Amino acid sequence: MLRAERIAFRYSPQRPWILQDFNLSLSSAERVGIYGPSGCGKTTLGRILAGYLQPLSGKVTLDGNPLPKKGFCPVQMIFQHPELTINPRWTIGQALCEAYRPPASLLEALSLDVHWFDRFPHELSNGELQRVAVARALAPQTRYLIADEMTTMLDANTQAQLWRVLLEVATQRQLGILVISHDLPLLERVCTRIIPFSSS
Repeated sequence: MLRAERIAFRYSPQRPWILQDFNLSLSSAERVGIYGPSGCGKTTLGRILAGYLQPLSGKVTLDGNPLPKKGFCPVQMIFQHPELTINPRWTIGQALCEAYRPPASLLEALSLDVHWFDRFPHELSNGELQRVAVARALAPQTRYLIADEMTTMLDANTQAQLWRVLLEVATQRQLGILVISHDLPLLERVCTRIIPFSSS
């Protein structure tokens, strides 16, 4: 169980609260949607759940324990803009194999061309980079995924392919997924429950 308990967060004392006394639980194999308009704080929530941000009060736990502060985190986040999450000095091969070496079956399912491995991120399109980001997030140690507007900027064919692969792997491995989006029809298709979200 991935659990957020009584989370409170804002970026400075002069700015409004984004979260106050917020609670959420996500079990393995569950797909939960967080629905709300752009700018309401959904990404901030995702960053807290994945350990990128620390709440001002409350806690995030995995099976009752704090998220690890070093090494690979079992809660992986897939961001809307993959170009901001991959080191521009690394080749695609280095970025992919940072945590593990993806199996050939996953590379094929995501249409990841091995000829890209010697290229740098700026040489790939956003759709190609997002395929890389999804492959990285599906490491064997991953237990929960947070998909933050993962396919919003992509064409319909790429969107369908990425969601198909992600959901197939999640089902096989019993991964919990938190889907953050302002696209309600998408959430209704892929999630088992949906939570309306707005900043506090």
